[in-house]
Amino acid sequence: MRPTQAGTPVLLSFMCKGDSIGRERLGYAPEGFFPGCDGAGRGIWRLGMTSRAFVAGILAMGIFGFGSKLQALEIGDAAPPVVAVDQDGKEFSFADAYAKGMVLVFFYPKADTPGCTAQACSLRDSFGDLAGKNLAVVGVSRDTPEAQRAFRDKYKIPFALVADKDGKVAEAFGVPGILGLPVSKRQSFIVKDGKVAWKTPSAETGRHAAEVQAALDKLQ
Repeated sequence: MRPTQAGTPVLLSFMCKGDSIGRERLGYAPEGFFPGCDGAGRGIWRLGMTSRAFVAGILAMGIFGFGSKLQALEIGDAAPPVVAVDQDGKEFSFADAYAKGMVLVFFYPKADTPGCTAQACSLRDSFGDLAGKNLAVVGVSRDTPEAQRAFRDKYKIPFALVADKDGKVAEAFGVPGILGLPVSKRQSFIVKDGKVAWKTPSAETGRHAAEVQAALDKLQ
């Protein structure tokens, strides 16, 4: 059976397991897919060998590649005293931030995307309450300082956004990437007295402030 060209509507008509005929219009052939059939004789698209290898490679990068050698921080571990730059391109010392009190360090994949905006705005809206509990907030993503500044200004975010373009901050905290892409997984940490006091490996978005408030209630 020959592969079809992407964008070409195809009517499948072929034998399935020798005892039934799959005859079904599947619409447009996806790039790299071949017409095939399932056990019930229905026409389906199957990945070609090249496409399967490509998908397998992407999954392998996510499972075994980027971030696979990172050591995840655990409760009680010393928080990394890493240095980076903020949304204004100025040096940001995490050690200096820890010295002033508790710090929420939250990692998000990409500035000004729906989930990340909901997460940052959730913390923005509760910023007064969090500050009242002596908690500083620091956002981190692998965006540029310019992108972080635009994100901060657009949504009037009152806390620092670190531009971790080279991924060094994520690496120090043991935060992996997503499917080998240069974005950090959504994770959060509360640092108290220089140590990790709380963490979540999969932070919420619109309810992140409530999640953090609940953690603070247990810590204080």
